[in-house]
Amino acid sequence: MTARVWEGKTKIEHSDTYTKIIQERDIPDYRKTEGFIKLTFLKRTDNQFTYFKLLTFWNDLSVVKNFTGPNFEQAVSYREDEKYLIDFPGNVIHYEVFAE
Repeated sequence: MTARVWEGKTKIEHSDTYTKIIQERDIPDYRKTEGFIKLTFLKRTDNQFTYFKLLTFWNDLSVVKNFTGPNFEQAVSYREDEKYLIDFPGNVIHYEVFAE
């Protein structure tokens, strides 16, 4: 199994809006990809920003490539993300899951 880790942050005033976008757009997008197993979306807020961390789990790296295309180490982005994300992360990290 392969885990894919993405991180991003928004201004606090965009936190609720971006959370809703994730729930309505991103999560269904992941779930419709064959070979997708599960995800965990995390968020925390400090005095300035809301930080998001996404862990997705896939059968293997080839399945990730079905979702991302050939540039699998690049974060998947949507046009609307540019309105809300600060310092949009260009890359993601992949891990081999060897135990649960």
